[in-house]
This record gives sequence, structure tokens and C-alpha cells, in this order.
Amino acid sequence: MAYPVAPQANSTDRTYKHEGYVHPVMMPSVPEERLAAGGWTLVEETSETRFELPTMRVVAHTRLYEDAELREAVRDRVGIDRPWRFFFATRLAFRPSLAPGIGPAMVYSTVSSEAKREFAADLAERGFKDVSRGRNQRMRTETGDRASLTKYDASYRLDPAGGDSTGERSGTGSGDRRTIPVTGWLAIWIHENAFRLAGGAYPERSLAGVLDVADERLDSGRETYREELLDLIRAVR
Repeated sequence: MAYPVAPQANSTDRTYKHEGYVHPVMMPSVPEERLAAGGWTLVEETSETRFELPTMRVVAHTRLYEDAELREAVRDRVGIDRPWRFFFATRLAFRPSLAPGIGPAMVYSTVSSEAKREFAADLAERGFKDVSRGRNQRMRTETGDRASLTKYDASYRLDPAGGDSTGERSGTGSGDRRTIPVTGWLAIWIHENAFRLAGGAYPERSLAGVLDVADERLDSGRETYREELLDLIRAVR
């Protein structure tokens, strides 16, 4: 369940109300100038219970961005309107707080397992098919924290002529389904004694090639998208 966030001038001073109590919203810090320069748009800020442990709720304070420039370019050229790349950053909080003497590291395994399951489910809810979890590796954030990084493989099926997801081409009735491989990444780490999650997904192939259009805005492919997403993840605090 997502709780409405009370809008105030400073996001770190926001609050949300749940079960009669007012709680502070502790949004993660993201590289806002870098996001703006890359054409990313903030589409949602939420505070919600993502999962529950035996004695507490785990509340996720999340900022969600999408590549608005890429979405607009595809819509202008072929009429398909959907987010193609997304990036999110989350700070987790425990309600009630962890007991004295119990740090985040003691519940890391449980939180990590639940976060990975939730991310796969989120990809499926976004319309991606054949979601599977891939390899795990380690990375360092810009603050020097060590994060666990998990890769996800998925795909998205579309009709580049603007038809529906069944693969029937609009106005022709002929099948013309194309499948775009998609890669997602989820990072999990502890920063200043609190969990951080960050990740996103992007198409593995150039959309210019998939959609058979000549447009430099759609020329980027896997390497460019991958490096940009991982750089954004590293910058989360």
C-alpha cells in the first residue's frame, strides 16, 4: 500500500500518515543534476510497506524516474507510448525501528531476498515477459559502500507499427511481433546504518533498429544504457 506524501519545500522534511501516526519521509539522495541532464523525469515519490517481517513492517521511501526523452522520441516516430527505461532509488525504514543492539546487517539476508523477489514482480507488472534472475556481483558506490548487484533478464513484445500487444498490426491484421530483450539491475547495500535499494531496466538493443527508423535519439544501445544506469546507482545515498 502506498501512503500519500505531504508536499513540503524540502523532501527530507515530508511526512506520511499511517494508522493515525505521522512518520517522517526519508527519501534517498539521488544525483538530480545528472538525471536532469540525461533527460530523466521524476514520475513518482511513494512511501509504502513493501513487505513485513515477523515483528515489523519494512517501509520503502522511493523515487522513480523514467527516460522521458526516449519515450517522447519513440512516440513521435511510431506512436508507441510507454516508458522504455526506468531508474529508482529507495531508502528502507523499519516500523517499529530495529531494537537496540540489532543492526541492519542482522536482517540483511531476509531484506535482500524480499527485495529481489519484489523487483522481479515489479518488472512483470510493468509488462516485461520471461523475467529471470541472473548473476550476482559486487560494486562500490560513490560513498565507498559495498553493494550487492543482481542482474535480471526479461523481454518486451511489441508491434512496431502501433498495434496491440497481441502482435496484430493496426489496419492490416497481419502478425508482426518483435521482441526486445531487456536487462534489469538491482543493487542492495547499507549506507549510514540504513538500507538502500537502487536499480532499473533498459532495452538491450537500439530502438532505432528494432523499430526500423532513422533517429539519432534512438541509436543508443546496451553499453550506453548499462553504464548510465550503473553510474546513477552508484551515486545514490
